[in-house]
Amino acid sequence: MIFVPKTKLSSPNQNNSVTDSIYKIPLRDIDGNETTLAPFKGKKILIVNVASECGFTHQYEQLQELYELHSDKIVVLGFPTNDFGAQEPGNNSAIKFFCTENYKVTFPMFEKTNVVGENKNALYKWLCNKEQNGWNDKKPKWNFYKYLINENGALMNYFSETVSPFDEAILKQIGVQK
Repeated sequence: MIFVPKTKLSSPNQNNSVTDSIYKIPLRDIDGNETTLAPFKGKKILIVNVASECGFTHQYEQLQELYELHSDKIVVLGFPTNDFGAQEPGNNSAIKFFCTENYKVTFPMFEKTNVVGENKNALYKWLCNKEQNGWNDKKPKWNFYKYLINENGALMNYFSETVSPFDEAILKQIGVQK
Protein backbone atom coordinates (compact mmCIF):
# COMPACT_ATOMS: atom_id res chain seq x y z
CA MET A 1 0.00 0.00 0.00
CA ILE A 2 1.30 3.42 -0.93
CA PHE A 3 -0.25 6.46 0.65
CA VAL A 4 -0.08 9.90 -0.92
CA PRO A 5 -1.15 12.57 1.54
CA LYS A 6 -4.09 14.69 0.48
CA THR A 7 -3.04 17.60 2.63
CA LYS A 8 -0.22 19.90 1.70
CA LEU A 9 2.92 19.23 3.68
CA SER A 10 4.21 22.15 5.67
CA SER A 11 7.23 23.95 4.30
CA PRO A 12 10.28 24.40 6.52
CA ASN A 13 9.14 27.96 7.30
CA GLN A 14 5.65 26.86 8.32
CA ASN A 15 4.90 25.04 11.53
CA ASN A 16 8.53 24.79 12.68
CA SER A 17 7.44 23.14 15.92
CA VAL A 18 6.41 20.11 13.87
CA THR A 19 9.45 19.85 11.62
CA ASP A 20 12.09 20.72 14.20
CA SER A 21 10.77 18.32 16.79
CA ILE A 22 11.77 15.11 15.00
CA TYR A 23 15.44 16.09 15.29
CA LYS A 24 15.16 16.49 19.07
CA ILE A 25 13.61 13.12 19.91
CA PRO A 26 15.98 11.17 22.17
CA LEU A 27 16.99 7.77 20.79
CA ARG A 28 19.56 5.04 21.42
CA ASP A 29 21.54 3.40 18.66
CA ILE A 30 21.96 -0.37 18.53
CA ASP A 31 25.11 -0.08 20.70
CA GLY A 32 23.18 1.77 23.41
CA ASN A 33 24.60 5.23 22.71
CA GLU A 34 22.27 8.20 23.19
CA THR A 35 21.57 10.08 19.98
CA THR A 36 18.93 11.96 17.97
CA LEU A 37 18.11 12.37 14.30
CA ALA A 38 19.87 15.76 14.21
CA PRO A 39 22.93 14.36 12.35
CA PHE A 40 20.64 13.51 9.43
CA LYS A 41 19.12 16.98 9.00
CA GLY A 42 19.46 18.05 5.37
CA LYS A 43 18.88 14.54 3.96
CA LYS A 44 15.74 12.56 3.43
CA ILE A 45 15.29 9.80 6.01
CA LEU A 46 13.64 6.43 5.46
CA ILE A 47 12.62 5.05 8.87
CA VAL A 48 11.88 1.31 8.84
CA ASN A 49 10.75 -0.98 11.65
CA VAL A 50 12.66 -4.21 11.02
CA ALA A 51 12.71 -7.83 12.23
CA SER A 52 15.09 -10.74 11.65
CA GLU A 53 12.53 -13.54 11.35
CA CYS A 54 9.93 -11.92 9.10
CA GLY A 55 8.85 -12.85 5.59
CA PHE A 56 10.01 -9.36 4.58
CA THR A 57 13.48 -9.66 6.18
CA HIS A 58 14.98 -9.92 2.68
CA GLN A 59 14.25 -6.17 2.40
CA TYR A 60 17.40 -5.60 4.48
CA GLU A 61 19.34 -6.28 1.28
CA GLN A 62 17.33 -3.69 -0.67
CA LEU A 63 17.53 -1.15 2.16
CA GLN A 64 21.30 -1.55 2.26
CA GLU A 65 21.55 -1.18 -1.52
CA LEU A 66 19.36 1.94 -1.45
CA TYR A 67 21.57 3.38 1.30
CA GLU A 68 24.78 2.62 -0.60
CA LEU A 69 23.58 3.90 -3.97
CA HIS A 70 21.87 7.08 -2.76
CA SER A 71 23.51 8.01 0.56
CA ASP A 72 24.06 11.50 -0.83
CA LYS A 73 20.27 11.98 -0.81
CA ILE A 74 18.84 9.62 1.81
CA VAL A 75 19.72 7.80 4.99
CA VAL A 76 18.02 4.55 5.93
CA LEU A 77 17.38 3.98 9.64
CA GLY A 78 16.46 0.57 11.06
CA PHE A 79 14.38 0.18 14.22
CA PRO A 80 14.18 -3.49 15.29
CA THR A 81 10.95 -4.48 16.98
CA ASN A 82 9.34 -7.61 18.31
CA ASP A 83 5.86 -6.07 18.11
CA PHE A 84 4.59 -8.11 15.17
CA GLY A 85 4.48 -11.88 15.39
CA ALA A 86 7.43 -11.98 17.85
CA GLN A 87 9.70 -11.94 14.79
CA GLU A 88 12.59 -10.11 16.46
CA PRO A 89 13.38 -12.25 19.52
CA GLY A 90 17.09 -11.36 19.78
CA ASN A 91 18.78 -8.66 21.84
CA ASN A 92 20.62 -5.70 20.29
CA SER A 93 23.94 -7.50 19.86
CA ALA A 94 22.25 -10.54 18.24
CA ILE A 95 20.31 -8.23 15.90
CA LYS A 96 23.46 -6.32 14.95
CA PHE A 97 25.34 -9.57 14.28
CA PHE A 98 22.46 -10.93 12.17
CA CYS A 99 22.23 -7.76 10.07
CA THR A 100 25.95 -7.38 9.43
CA GLU A 101 26.64 -11.09 8.81
CA ASN A 102 23.64 -11.83 6.62
CA TYR A 103 22.94 -8.53 4.88
CA LYS A 104 26.15 -6.49 5.34
CA VAL A 105 24.07 -3.67 6.86
CA THR A 106 25.99 -0.44 7.34
CA PHE A 107 23.05 1.95 7.60
CA PRO A 108 22.31 3.21 11.13
CA MET A 109 20.47 0.76 13.36
CA PHE A 110 18.78 1.64 16.61
CA GLU A 111 18.02 -0.30 19.76
CA LYS A 112 15.21 -2.83 19.77
CA THR A 113 12.07 -0.92 20.60
CA ASN A 114 8.29 -0.84 20.53
CA VAL A 115 6.72 0.89 17.52
CA VAL A 116 3.07 0.32 18.44
CA GLY A 117 1.05 0.17 21.63
CA GLU A 118 1.31 2.02 24.93
CA ASN A 119 5.07 1.57 25.16
CA LYS A 120 6.00 2.73 21.64
CA ASN A 121 9.09 4.90 21.53
CA ALA A 122 8.94 8.70 21.15
CA LEU A 123 9.90 8.62 17.45
CA TYR A 124 7.00 6.34 16.58
CA LYS A 125 4.69 8.44 18.73
CA TRP A 126 5.73 11.37 16.51
CA LEU A 127 5.36 9.39 13.27
CA CYS A 128 1.87 8.15 14.18
CA ASN A 129 0.35 11.27 15.73
CA LYS A 130 -0.91 14.02 13.44
CA GLU A 131 -0.76 16.48 16.34
CA GLN A 132 3.00 15.96 16.37
CA ASN A 133 3.88 15.34 12.70
CA GLY A 134 1.29 17.58 11.08
CA TRP A 135 -0.94 15.11 9.19
CA ASN A 136 -0.50 11.38 9.78
CA ASP A 137 -2.01 9.10 12.39
CA LYS A 138 -1.31 5.74 10.68
CA LYS A 139 0.79 3.31 12.71
CA PRO A 140 2.81 0.39 11.34
CA LYS A 141 0.70 -2.68 10.66
CA TRP A 142 3.63 -5.09 10.31
CA ASN A 143 7.41 -5.29 10.10
CA PHE A 144 9.18 -3.27 7.38
CA TYR A 145 6.68 -0.41 7.38
CA LYS A 146 8.43 2.69 6.02
CA TYR A 147 8.14 6.40 6.84
CA LEU A 148 9.80 8.98 4.59
CA ILE A 149 10.97 12.26 6.14
CA ASN A 150 12.10 15.21 4.00
CA GLU A 151 15.33 17.18 4.39
CA ASN A 152 13.68 19.60 6.81
CA GLY A 153 12.18 16.99 9.13
CA ALA A 154 8.62 16.90 7.80
CA LEU A 155 6.86 13.58 7.29
CA MET A 156 6.38 13.14 3.54
CA ASN A 157 4.78 9.73 3.20
CA TYR A 158 4.50 6.21 4.54
CA PHE A 159 4.63 2.84 2.80
CA SER A 160 3.44 -0.59 3.82
CA GLU A 161 5.68 -3.58 4.30
CA THR A 162 4.78 -4.88 0.83
CA VAL A 163 6.33 -1.83 -0.85
CA SER A 164 9.89 -2.48 -1.95
CA PRO A 165 12.56 0.08 -0.99
CA PHE A 166 13.11 0.40 -4.77
CA ASP A 167 9.46 1.06 -5.56
CA GLU A 168 9.07 3.89 -8.06
CA ALA A 169 7.01 5.92 -5.57
CA ILE A 170 9.85 5.90 -3.03
CA LEU A 171 12.56 6.58 -5.61
CA LYS A 172 10.60 9.48 -7.09
CA GLN A 173 10.15 11.08 -3.68
CA ILE A 174 13.85 10.83 -2.85
CA GLY A 175 14.70 12.27 -6.26
CA VAL A 176 16.24 9.30 -8.07
CA GLN A 177 15.24 7.14 -11.01
CA LYS A 178 15.29 3.36 -11.39
